[in-house]
Amino acid sequence: MTIAKWTVLAAFMLPVLTVGMAKAATIKLGRRNGGYDNNNPREWAGKLSGWHQRAHAAQINGFEGLPLFAAAVLFAQMAQADQARIDMLALAYIGIRLVYVAMYLANLGSLRTLVWTAGLATNVALLMMAA
Repeated sequence: MTIAKWTVLAAFMLPVLTVGMAKAATIKLGRRNGGYDNNNPREWAGKLSGWHQRAHAAQINGFEGLPLFAAAVLFAQMAQADQARIDMLALAYIGIRLVYVAMYLANLGSLRTLVWTAGLATNVALLMMAA
């Protein structure tokens, strides 16, 4: 399996780990005090605030970006583009997503948007390799 394909798996896991931080931080509170409620996770998420809420939002954005990234990697590989370049761009995308999550958690909206744009550009570069 190529490095790029491993990064697709990593991209699928990153949103789960992102919201996992919020869940872990609130689980000790108990359901009645705002802690994670596995029986009503959407209701729990609706009551979040601060960095917990931003972690949830970062999770949603991570899942929204997955189809484009996975397709870009697969299309580039199907076109038999240079695998080393595909791997480099795929690894860059994961690094960018990690920075994006950090910017989201730190509540740095303008920087977060710039980082998101870099992730989009990485996906476009991968797609252009398939052209």
